[in-house]
Amino acid sequence: MNSIPFNIVGFDLDGTLIDTSGDLAAAVNHAIGTIGRDPFPAADIRPFVGKGARVMLQRALDASGGCDTAMLADLLPILLDHYAQNLAIHSVPYPGAVRALDALAQRGVRLAICTNKAERFTIPLMRQIGLHDRFASIVSGDTVGVSKPDPAPIRAMIERAGGGRAIFVGDTINDIAGARNAGIPNIAVGFGFLDGPVEQLEADAVITHFDELVPLLERWPG
Repeated sequence: MNSIPFNIVGFDLDGTLIDTSGDLAAAVNHAIGTIGRDPFPAADIRPFVGKGARVMLQRALDASGGCDTAMLADLLPILLDHYAQNLAIHSVPYPGAVRALDALAQRGVRLAICTNKAERFTIPLMRQIGLHDRFASIVSGDTVGVSKPDPAPIRAMIERAGGGRAIFVGDTINDIAGARNAGIPNIAVGFGFLDGPVEQLEADAVITHFDELVPLLERWPG
């Protein structure tokens, strides 16, 4: 096996390690259904995802007839409560993700997560899909009081995973900018919750399938 020049590989969660779009879509449809809006096909909600639950809901409401501040405030708790009870009905790791995690662990690399998802969703989701215990640290959006692109959560992720040289894998500008702000290299995935072409993120590298991750890391300059 070729060596990997990192002690820690960190991952974003939604849209990077786990495809959570199905359960997020179900929560959106449940919320808008309470005011008589027709449900969206899951594929149509996917572009709404990636900037947090409030933005996701606002985008869905705008696309289904419009919304105002009061409507958004009323429906957001309904969406979040439904999601909390249905975290892992449709959510699954992206193809090749678990295989990549196994390969990294076999090489002695520590795994970590830094997500903007709140702890009340992150930890139960990771436990329900059976991945929680693979990670040396899991930092959520409310763990340290700020979220990406602030560098503090990524720095906390590294510290809690035992420190050392780290790299971060994500799918949004918050991930890539957060890693850059924390002073570590970054990799963008081309299959996540993207707002546009992945090249616009200006990441240090891009993968389009998790099978590309370990070979890329093996080639990374030491």
